[in-house]
Amino acid sequence: MRYQLLEIPYDRKAAVEYADYWAYRRNPKYYAFDDIGGDCTNFVSQCIFAGCGVMNFTPTYGWYYLDLNDRAPAWTGVEYLYRFLTENRGPGPFGREAPISELEPGDVLQFALGGSPEYRHTVLVTRASPNLSELLVAAHDNDANCRQADTYSYNALRGIHLEGARYINRE
Repeated sequence: MRYQLLEIPYDRKAAVEYADYWAYRRNPKYYAFDDIGGDCTNFVSQCIFAGCGVMNFTPTYGWYYLDLNDRAPAWTGVEYLYRFLTENRGPGPFGREAPISELEPGDVLQFALGGSPEYRHTVLVTRASPNLSELLVAAHDNDANCRQADTYSYNALRGIHLEGARYINRE
């Protein structure tokens, strides 16, 4: 049997529609991490998965969720998600760090909040704009949909532009 890694487009509309529906709810298919560190990156991972439908089951360094005790750190961890998306060469979604002016709906923003130099909050872009007061996001933790990005009190932010996803084709 031959294996081939094929690229597919990222469905931004599906990711944003998922965010719109679940921004103020919790999908029962996933554990809600609100009381144990926050649910922001878990929520954004769900949105990304809705837009690509492909997980990466590589232990430790992949991006997947099966249940609370069987998931990759990148599914729920801010820094791990950043590293996975920007370094992934295998199955699953992939992207690159990008300036705000290059972000599109379905892309990711991460914030360093409250004076901390560490990025600790992940949100999904639902309306793009080079102006942060017009760029809208959806998020969990302080649940929000269509929230202006400039309403966060942050000392650093970074964007991740999703470029597509890859899956393994078995012939």
